[in-house]
Amino acid sequence: MLKNITAIALSLGLAFGSAQACTGISLESADQSQIVARTIEWGASVLKTDIVLVPRKHSVQTQTAEGPGLQYQTRFGFVGLSIESENFVVEGVNEKGLSAGLFFFPKYGRYPVYDKNQSSRTIGDMQFVAYVLGQFDSVESARQGIANLRLAETIKGAGTVHFRIADSTGKQIAVEVIDGKMQIIDNPLGVLTNSPDLRWHLTHLNQYMNWQTGSLADRSFGPLKLSQFGVGAGLQGVPGDISPASRFVRAAIMQETAPKLADAKEAVLYSFSILNSFDIPIGLEMSGIQESNPLISATQWTSSTDMTHRKLYYRSALNAQIRMIDLNGIDFSQARYGVQPLETVSEQPIQALTLQANSKKK
Repeated sequence: MLKNITAIALSLGLAFGSAQACTGISLESADQSQIVARTIEWGASVLKTDIVLVPRKHSVQTQTAEGPGLQYQTRFGFVGLSIESENFVVEGVNEKGLSAGLFFFPKYGRYPVYDKNQSSRTIGDMQFVAYVLGQFDSVESARQGIANLRLAETIKGAGTVHFRIADSTGKQIAVEVIDGKMQIIDNPLGVLTNSPDLRWHLTHLNQYMNWQTGSLADRSFGPLKLSQFGVGAGLQGVPGDISPASRFVRAAIMQETAPKLADAKEAVLYSFSILNSFDIPIGLEMSGIQESNPLISATQWTSSTDMTHRKLYYRSALNAQIRMIDLNGIDFSQARYGVQPLETVSEQPIQALTLQANSKKK
C-alpha cells in the first residue's frame, strides 16, 4: 500500500495541471554511445524529488486508485528519480542499460476501467517506470513483457501519462494508452513531449519540412534584393512557444542538427545544452503567479542518461552543477534499497574570483 496517498494527491493538485511540459530527446555519439535526456516541469511548488536505488530481488506490491495492482520481484537493479513519493519513479536506468521515463499525456489518453479480477496484470501509472526498469533488460523484452498489462490511475483524477523506453542498442518505443488500449509505438526520432499522441507529432513535422540551418542566399523580389538580417533565417517559422507540439518540433530540429559528438561525455553535455533551450521561466508556465512562489523556473530538473555506460546525470533549476551517478560502482546483488534527496542544498553555487593586480610598472 502506498503511504500518504491522499496527501500526495493534494500536493500534486489532483490534475498535474502545471506539469505538462516534459521534453525528451535522444543522441548518438560517433562511438555509438546512446544518450536519452529530458526535462521535468512543475510550476505550482517545489517538487520533492529523490534518488532511489532499487536492488535485485526487491519485492513490490503496486497500488492503483481503485485497489491493489500486481505484485512482483525485481530481476534487475536500477537507479531512478522519483517525484513526491519514492514509489513514483519517473526517470531511471537499470544495470543492463535500459532506460524508462514518464511524460504527462493529458486529455488524449484513457485507461481501461479497473477490474479487481485482473489486478494481477494491472499496474498504477506512477509505478510503471519502476516496473519496467526492474523487470526488463532491453526494449524488445519490455515490448513483449508489457503487452498484456492494464494501466490504471495511481491518483484519482490526476490524468494520464505516456512513457519512453530505450536501450543501449538505440531502439526506442513509446507506450500510450488510448481508448483503454495499450499502444506500443516505435519512436524513430527518440523525441517525446506531451499531448497529442506520438503518431500525431511525427505527422505534424511535415508542416516544417522547409527549415534549414546556415545562411540563406540573397534573392530578388521584383525590383528589390532581399538579404537575411542575420544567421538563422532558414529557421524562421519554427514555433517558439512552450506548447507540447511546438517543443516537439524544436527538439527534433535541435537534435537533428547536433554536430558530430565524439563520445558519450560530449553527447551528454550537448544534451544539456539542447535542453537549456527548453527551460521554462515560471512566468510563462503560470498565469497570475504570486510573488511568493519560490520557483525561478517551472523546469525543476533535467537529466541525461548514458545507457551505453550506465551513467545517470542531472542538474536542477536551483543548482546547474551537473552531477552523475555511475551504476557500474553498485553491486545490485548486494545493495540495499535506499532513498536520498536529489540535492540537500538548493542554491546555485557562485564562485567569487579574486583578480591579481598587475604589479609591473609601465
